[in-house]
Amino acid sequence: MELIQIISMLTLLELLWLCRGAYGQDGSWQTAHATFYGGSDASGTMGGACGYGNLYSQGYRTNTAALSTTLFNHGLSCGSCYQMKCNNDPQWCLPGTVTVTATNFCPPNNALPNDNGGWCNLPLQHFDMAEPAFQQIAIYKGGIVPILYRRVPCLRKGGIRFTINGHSYYNLVLITNVAGAGDVHAVSIKGSGSGWQAMSRNWGQNWQSNSYLNGQSLSFQVTTSDGKTTVSYNVAPSDWQFSQSFEGSQF
Repeated sequence: MELIQIISMLTLLELLWLCRGAYGQDGSWQTAHATFYGGSDASGTMGGACGYGNLYSQGYRTNTAALSTTLFNHGLSCGSCYQMKCNNDPQWCLPGTVTVTATNFCPPNNALPNDNGGWCNLPLQHFDMAEPAFQQIAIYKGGIVPILYRRVPCLRKGGIRFTINGHSYYNLVLITNVAGAGDVHAVSIKGSGSGWQAMSRNWGQNWQSNSYLNGQSLSFQVTTSDGKTTVSYNVAPSDWQFSQSFEGSQF
């Protein structure tokens, strides 16, 4: 029985490793395609399915991309970083690489075939890049180009930012500017008068607590997809107000 359990565990680990490599998370280059949106100033990329709002003020600026369903992972990939380069299309490719942050979702268009307009349909790996980012690796007129991409660590200035929205008994915390893996997979919150409690992910990188925490200083524990955790103690003072942002520790 023990031998069967060991074999099953090894099989599961192998599958997890294969899945990790399938989307470039092990540092290997993977194939995909890229298009662009948002205009020459990327103003059309603001907002988005990750909840980041103004990408300029949040520090992501114009090196961003919307991910297809396969890559988006129901929003858990928000904040992850990808290095990419145009691949084997001499007519449209430019030399060099660009690193982008996942800030949006590229929805499928099942009315169109995968190779003619349905670029973000399952099971395709596709990046709809902000136009300025796309033009760092390809010529505008190319429209859609083959690329190579891989996951890379995110480089950020300053600490993780926590923006507290909502109202009493409904604390909705947007988490941005996360270095390292970049994509947050678990968050806990602690008031100065209470213990640690897990938050649930509402949408994108907005995390929710239904506890009454008004008048308490707040601490946050953030865990990213690579299993690393950082704790920001008393990052919000006891007189914090909704719509305020606070900067904590960093990976």
